[in-house]
Amino acid sequence: MRESAFQKKVMDFLKQKNAWHLKYWAGSQYTKQGIPDILACIDGTFHGIELKTDVGQPTKLQLHNIQKIKDSGGEAYILRPKDFEAWKERWFK
Repeated sequence: MRESAFQKKVMDFLKQKNAWHLKYWAGSQYTKQGIPDILACIDGTFHGIELKTDVGQPTKLQLHNIQKIKDSGGEAYILRPKDFEAWKERWFK
């Protein structure tokens, strides 16, 4: 599954669950690089969700920002299509 198709699937699911979320668009002079693809608040907890294909690899900067979010008390992780069902079960009981 392409990352763009997976992104749509995740965004549609978050919308269906009424979870606050936004897609972070990087790449302009006014945005910060390495921010997770989706920022969400799930059950009162901040989530930084970096989307990857089942074989895609995160950059060092993405991993750094994931760790910074965790260090700040939020949840941050890489979400892959193969883990989508387990992710839904964990965070949307």
